[in-house]
Amino acid sequence: MPITYVTGGIRSGKSEFAERLALNEESILYVGFGVITDREMLDRIDQHQKRRPVEWGLIENTTQLPELKNIQDQYKGVLVDCLSTWLANRCMDLSEEELKTNLHLEAILCEVTEWLDQLKQSQQHIIIVSSEVGLGGVALYRLGRFYQDVLGKMNQLTAQAADQAYAVFSGLPLMLK
Repeated sequence: MPITYVTGGIRSGKSEFAERLALNEESILYVGFGVITDREMLDRIDQHQKRRPVEWGLIENTTQLPELKNIQDQYKGVLVDCLSTWLANRCMDLSEEELKTNLHLEAILCEVTEWLDQLKQSQQHIIIVSSEVGLGGVALYRLGRFYQDVLGKMNQLTAQAADQAYAVFSGLPLMLK
C-alpha cells in the first residue's frame, strides 16, 4: 500500500488535509505525539481529537515511532501526526554537549530510515505528517539548529520513501509527487 507524505508550515492545514485523506480508508489508526505541557497545548490536542471520527484507533506516544507489524489486520490505514512533534520530544532531553556531536543526529536518522523501510513493507495506507522547516531562517540557538538539521533530513528521507507527497499552504494542498 502507499505511503503518503504531507508537509507544510505550522498552522498550514496539513493535519486537516491528512485527516481528509485518511477518511478514504475503512479503518484508521491515528498515531499522535503531542505532549500536554500547558493549557494551550491541551486545547490544541483537544481540537485534533474533536476533528477525528470516534471509531479511529489511537496510539499516543511521545518518543517512539510506532511498530505497525502487529496491527495490519485491524486497520487499513495509519495516520502519523506528526514527525516534527516526535522529533521535538526527542530533542528535549538532549544536553548542550550532546548537541555538539553528530551522534544523536545520526542515531535519529538511522531510526527514521529503519522505520520508513518497515513502512514500505506494510499492507496499510500510511499517511505521515511533518512540518516543513525549509521556509524559515536559521535558528539562533544550537538546539534549534540541531532540530532544523535533523527535521530537514528526516523530511527529505520521508518524501523519498513516499509514493505521494503534498505540501499544504494556507489550507491548500499542492501535489509534489
